[in-house]
Amino acid sequence: MDVLPPDIGRFIDLAGVAVFAVSGALAALRVRMDLLGVVVVAAVTAIGGGTTRDVLLDRHPVFWIDEPTYLAVILAAAAGTLVWTRFARPPQNSLAIADALGLAFFVIAGAQITARMGYPAGIVILMGTITGVAGGAIRDVLSAQVPMILRRGELYATAAIAGAAGYLLLMGAGVEEHLAAMAGMALIVALRFGAILFGWKLPVLSIREEPPAV
Repeated sequence: MDVLPPDIGRFIDLAGVAVFAVSGALAALRVRMDLLGVVVVAAVTAIGGGTTRDVLLDRHPVFWIDEPTYLAVILAAAAGTLVWTRFARPPQNSLAIADALGLAFFVIAGAQITARMGYPAGIVILMGTITGVAGGAIRDVLSAQVPMILRRGELYATAAIAGAAGYLLLMGAGVEEHLAAMAGMALIVALRFGAILFGWKLPVLSIREEPPAV
């Protein structure tokens, strides 16, 4: 399968790292962590998903060890967030919006890397999803929140799966690589923004309990 040109793939990677680092820093600040805590949560949010993917795919060295530029981007994003929040109050949905953008970037980046390694479509979608959701799950645990992927009815992992699948379908249909990637990211962002702004949720299923016998 053809993949994104290297320059576009690198932009997606770095953009995803930066946006997820911002979401991690915001989460840490909201629970009043100190400077070290903010940097640590920003870092694990930004590289947690990609690290999990690389370990599962036996891809060595792990991407941020091979290229420390990612760590520099994380530090810059965390510092920028600290300065921003020092002088302005972040909007109520700023964390959710940053997370949605990071999810979109990382899912497609993870799908691209897995496709390049020659794995079938199901594994590409799975690894794209893991790349997108694992860092946010670690962030939520460290900031004492229920991970987004476990919140009832939340359109989160579902949005990631839909975006990765859409990307693969468009690539298979002969759509240009950068257009397929942008469409996949747009689908993820649209689903997440719908959930954030309009309350879109998955239906919640339950087992019907029989009334006790009299």
